[in-house]
Order: sequence, then structure tokens, then C-alpha cells
Amino acid sequence: MYPSPSPSPAPSPPAYLYLNSHHHQSGSHGGGPLLGGSGANAGGSGQGQGNQAGHVPSGSAFGAPNGSSGFAPVGRFPMPSAGWPPRGQHHPHHSHQQNSSLSSLPGSISHSSAASASAGPPSSPGYGALSGTHHHHHHHVSHGPHTLSHISSPATLHPSSGHLSNATTSAAVAAAAAAAGATHHWQQQLVKAEISRQSSSPHHHARAAALAARSATSSAVAIQDPNKGIQVPASAAANGLFVGKKDSAPGGGGGGGGSGGSDEAKSNGNGEVNGSHTRSSSGSKNADKAKAQSWTTIDMGGLSLKNVSAEVFRYSFLTSLFINHNALSTISPDIVKLKNLTVLDASGNNLVSIPPELGMLTSLRELFLFDNNLVTLPPELGTLHQLELLGIEGNPLQENLRSLAQREGTQAVIQYLRDSCPVPLPPPEREWISIEPDIPPSRDGDSAPQESFNVLCYNILCDKYATSHMYGYTPSWALAWEYRKEFILQEVMSYSADVCCLQEVDVEQYEDYFLHHLSQQDYEGVYWPKSRARTMRDEEKRHVDGCATFFKTSKFTLIEKQLIEFNQIALQRPDFKKTEDMFNRVMTKDNIAVVALLENKESGSRLIVANAHIHWDPEFRDVKLVQVAMLMDELEKIGNRFAKLPPKLNVAEGFPPAPKYSEANQIPTIVCGDFNSVPDSGVYDYLSSGAIDGNHEDFMDHVYGNYTSEGLGHKYPLKSAYANVGELPFTNFTPNFEGVIDYMWYNTNSLAVTGLLGEVDKTYLSKVVGFPNAHFPSDHVCILSEFRVKHPSSSNSSSAPKVRAVDFGPSSNGPNSQNRDRDRDRDRR
Repeated sequence: MYPSPSPSPAPSPPAYLYLNSHHHQSGSHGGGPLLGGSGANAGGSGQGQGNQAGHVPSGSAFGAPNGSSGFAPVGRFPMPSAGWPPRGQHHPHHSHQQNSSLSSLPGSISHSSAASASAGPPSSPGYGALSGTHHHHHHHVSHGPHTLSHISSPATLHPSSGHLSNATTSAAVAAAAAAAGATHHWQQQLVKAEISRQSSSPHHHARAAALAARSATSSAVAIQDPNKGIQVPASAAANGLFVGKKDSAPGGGGGGGGSGGSDEAKSNGNGEVNGSHTRSSSGSKNADKAKAQSWTTIDMGGLSLKNVSAEVFRYSFLTSLFINHNALSTISPDIVKLKNLTVLDASGNNLVSIPPELGMLTSLRELFLFDNNLVTLPPELGTLHQLELLGIEGNPLQENLRSLAQREGTQAVIQYLRDSCPVPLPPPEREWISIEPDIPPSRDGDSAPQESFNVLCYNILCDKYATSHMYGYTPSWALAWEYRKEFILQEVMSYSADVCCLQEVDVEQYEDYFLHHLSQQDYEGVYWPKSRARTMRDEEKRHVDGCATFFKTSKFTLIEKQLIEFNQIALQRPDFKKTEDMFNRVMTKDNIAVVALLENKESGSRLIVANAHIHWDPEFRDVKLVQVAMLMDELEKIGNRFAKLPPKLNVAEGFPPAPKYSEANQIPTIVCGDFNSVPDSGVYDYLSSGAIDGNHEDFMDHVYGNYTSEGLGHKYPLKSAYANVGELPFTNFTPNFEGVIDYMWYNTNSLAVTGLLGEVDKTYLSKVVGFPNAHFPSDHVCILSEFRVKHPSSSNSSSAPKVRAVDFGPSSNGPNSQNRDRDRDRDRR
């Protein structure tokens, strides 16, 4: 059995992760359940005629305190003694009451976003207990600009007077802030805070949205389906907030999954690497569910609630949650279940801390915490890479965070929190899964040694694709190539695989780093960059990524190597020359595959290893099919030539004569890489079944010569190595995509799987928004499999020659003579 390897310790994060602390000690975690009595009555004493939260079942919004304890604290790597300031309880004399309320504004003043967040895959937040000390505040903190009064909203909402009052107030706030020399970021903060203070009436947001809908339909009466009710315009805003979910910024990968298209695409934010490698499938299932909902917002504002029922957190489709202007002292960690939230308003409560689990809600665009008792913010909020506005005005926040928000805005605060977040404990090692191989039992007298080898496949995420735009949830130090390259090398070397297939390796890193270090560990490399390198100058060429295959020279000899350039092969096919889709869709992609023809030094058995990187974009799933079809066509040609070479003569002692191969599919073959295709895609169907129709839906009505007129087919009995365990949960993991897009295919007539590297620990993943992070240097995880060779005499391939027996050499009395006699008898019959 192949033992589970033990990876080397990860490189230590930089020492500047921890901040100097200077405030008072606190033991409150802030992640516990909401405490206190239940605000069961919707109106509460002294409240206006608020409507009930229309989409929340009676009693479901206000339940008994939730007993959940939240995430268990975890440790971190040894670090300097300084610690992050605690998420502590504020001194009682800081508690305050605000005249708070949210009054609706017209769309023209409703939403000016501070900064656009990057759309990339997330990293690994740490949910460790944080400690530190800070000074006691002996003065009362002002919770708003001194020149501005808190203006109450009118008792009844009138479309004209309400809007006019709020517009005037907002303009006055902005003018006062500008006169005081406030930055644009802080002006926006003050305006939003004043809007919040005008919105304390019960269900203010819901009523404002209804007014907006009524105003939008008052000018003209259109005939509509009475069963659908009033349709609220998508741009309807309440209280200066867009309650409709915005489209996420395009993710690159996708995953495709999670989960390396063209570098131009990635650098523009639309590329393969992340953001999501949505390869052949649509992305988030949760997002699809949210779109199917007729309502996605709950407004429980202004109800004097002291607790929010756990039932609310069952509505995972919610995109907006308003719990503002209540009497909440904590927010339950169960809020982590609301993965689709884009707007969360908890202003005007008594919060002394917020749960670090909020950092898992990476879709958040607006987080309003105005007028609470917050002294600090959990560093786990640093993973909120799409956050456009963090409302903190009206809190006795520590000076470094407040001044940073005043000077540089929300994105600067988020980046500061992200790079300062403590590193959690690393996950447990991935388990090794032993597989019972489907190999016939050895016959009496068959004492030939069993041949085994293992293969690792890994998309390492090229440095030029690992940008803060694509991976805004990853700390800058963990995204830096100097940190990641050491981690990647350690991981590859720790598994000590006989063959290592890497994707997204640029020329410079291959020549100067990986080849240099791996050659000292008994590896030899085969490498080609993508096709674009042909037309570049030498210096530019060094930054083009490609595929690298390393093999142990103590075990294999390189017989031949070959590059497969898909756009060049397409150009050479006669049936493609009259096809517009070939020129417009296939020729513009420069993906490649690298093929290494190896021979076992002891037994003389052969091995073909194809290392491929298929196009990433899910809008081009037809191109993926065409590229994989061309890959299999070329492999068959290469294999047939390899089969004609004479067998090795000087095998090691104890081994039978080297096998002879008459056809390509008799040679043990591995086809691995980043296919950017999920298990229900046409690519997976084609490779696993050997054929698909020319009208397959993934062709999307495009025309590709014989491929679409006759269908696709190959002669290899291929199977995904991880199909033996039902595939992994994912190989690409980002906030926007989580799925399997990397595979290791093998021909079952010549090879059998005996072991696999298992999945990443689920408990660890529950606290991580995505990769790369401190413990995983790429948005992909490596896959590793051990294989046992089936020699032609013991294989059951239907494509084996039937006319005559395979000649294994001059010796006829070897341990395989009984099998050969049996084959001859079968052929005679």
C-alpha cells in the first residue's frame, strides 16, 4: 500500500501579521447567540403603524435565544508576542441611544459606491480567539458630526415630503463634511449614517420599497397579470440602499471552479483563474436558488427586538437583511448560513462586537453598523473583498481603524484587516485512500515483480494570474509568489511522486526555480509554454505559462517528447478549413498539451503521460470538446508510433522479457491536467464513454467538420482515477466556484488504481472562504494516484489482437507461458 505522505511544514507567514495593541482587556467573544428578551410584538411600545415582515412566518422572526456557541476557536502559528486588539465588550458608559430611522431617498441620491471590490476567489480566515489590551476610554464619544442634528422621520411617510426632507438633510450633511475638509470616503460615510438615523420606524425599508413601487406605477396603468401583483423595479431603492442583489463581478475561473485560461482574460478580471473557474457549469447553486425566489429580503427594522430567531438563518436565499434600530446586543454566528447576502444593516443597536463569521459572507456589498458600541472589528472581515461600504460612523471605534476609514475608505480598512488576520491552524493531512485493484490473481509460478508508480497533477496558479483583483480575499503576503512558490515546491517534493504534471508554470519559473530544485531530487523535466510564446521576444516569452511534466530518472527513461498545439492541429485538419467556428473560436485559443513517452528502466514496460490545460471559459464549452477530441486523436497517433519501437532488451533481474505492444491503447496511458470541465460536461462524457454524438449540447450548434457531422470517438477504455471514490468534492475552491475540474484519466486495460490522495478536511473548509490562502498556495488542490501496471498477457482488453499471441521475446518458458498458451488456444477456436 502506498503510504500517505507527510508534507513538510508550511513556510511561516511574515511577522508583521500582528498589530500593536493599545486598548483595554476584554473577554467577550462576540460570536455567541443573541441574548435578552424577545420582541414578539411587531410594533413595540411607542412604534408607528408598522406592517409585519411580510415574508417571515408568524413567530419565526423572534424566537428564544439561540444556544449555538458558534465556531470553535482555533490556534495559529507561533508569532511575535503582539496580538490583534480584542473583540471586547465596551464599557457600559459607552452605551447610547440614537434617534435612528431610515427614510427613503430617490434613486438619484440613493447609492454612490465608495470603491468597487475585486471579484476573486477567497482565502483562509482564522477564527482564533484574539487577545490584547487597550486603554479605558474616560470620555463620552460623539456618535455623529457635531454640526449635524439627528432628524426624526415624520410619523407618516409621504412620498414627496419625506424625499425632500431626506434629500435636504443629506445635502446638508455632505456640505458640512466637505466644509470640514472630510475626504470623499468619509463624506459618503456621514451621509449614509444620517440617512440611517432617519429610518427607525418599523419596517421602514419594506414600506419605502412599496412606496417606490407605487410611485413607479402611478404615472401609467399597464395591463398586467393580476396573479403576479405589483412588480417592484429592479432599481428601486430604500433608505439610500439598493435592496436588489447586484451582479457579482466576473470570476475567472470557474471554476471552474473554481478552479487557467488565457492570461489576457485573467488579467482583465474575466479570466480563468478565479474568480471562479466556472468551467462547464453555471457557478453557485445557492445563487440559482436565490434567483428562483419571489422574495429575497427581510425587513425587521425598528421593532425593539432583543433577539433574532434561528429560523431566520434558514432562509439561505436572502440577499438583504435589515435588523436595524432594534435592541440587539449580539448577532448570532448562525448568520454564516446566509451565503447570498449582499446587504446587511444592523445599525442603531447595542452591539459591542460582531461575529467573525461575517467574514464568510463574501457576497456582501454593503455592511451598515452605524451607531453601535463597537470598539474594534474582527480581522476576519478582511475576506469581504466585494464590500463597497462599511458603515462605522457613530461607534467608539479604535483610532487606527477610524482614521484609516476617514482617509482611504472601506477598501483600505478591509485590506488592513485581511493582511492582519491571524493565521489559523493548518488542516489535518489529507488521508490516503487504498483501493483494491481490479487485477486477476497471479497464476502459479508467476513470480514477476509487480510494477507500480504514482502520478501527481497540480495547477499551481501562475504568478501573473494571482492578482489582488482576482483573489481579493487572500492576504497579500499569502498571494505573493515568493511565499507560494516555496509552498508549492515543498508540497510537490513531499509527495515524491514518480511523475509530476504541473500546469500554469511560466518559462521563467520552470527554468530558474522548479527545474533547478527538482533536478536535485532525481527529476527530469519536459516543458513547453503556450503557443503565444512563438511570436514573443525572449524577455516577454519568459512570462508565458505552460505545462511541465517531471519524472524520476531513477525509474523512467525519456524515449520521446511531443507538444500538442490545439490551434495548429485545427489549422491542419482539412474538414476544419471551411468552418468559420474553427477560425473564430478554436484558432484564437492557444492551449496546449505536453506528451512524454517513458520506459521503465527495470521492466521495459512503457508509459505515455499527457499533461493538458484546456480552455477555461464556460461560454466556450464547444472549444473544450474540440480541444480534448484533438488531444485524443493525437495521442492515438503518438501511441501507435511508440508501439512500433522495439522492446527493451536488457531488463532487470527477476523481470520477464519486456512487453511488446501492437496498438496504442495497449500501452499504459495517463491523460491528466486541468480540463476546466465539471463531471456532467461533454468533455467528461466523451473521455469516460469513448464517444458522444455530433449534436451534443456542448457543441451549442457550432460546426466543426467531422466532429459535429459524425460525432466524437476514441479507442481508449479511459476512467477517471477518482471515479473509484465518486470523484472529490472539489479540485478548485474559490468563493464563486467549488467543483471538480482537474482529472487523471487512465486506460483500464493496462492500469489499475491502488490508492488516491483524499479530500481536504471538512471542518477546516467550513471556516475558509476559498483558496489560495496561508495553507493552500493555489486555487486548485493537487490530485495524486498510485497505479499498478497490467501487462498485455494479463489484460482483458477487447482491442487486444485476436489473430496471434503477443510475442514476449525469445524465451517461451517464462512465468507467462501458461497465459500465452491459453491465448493461442482461444485464437484457434
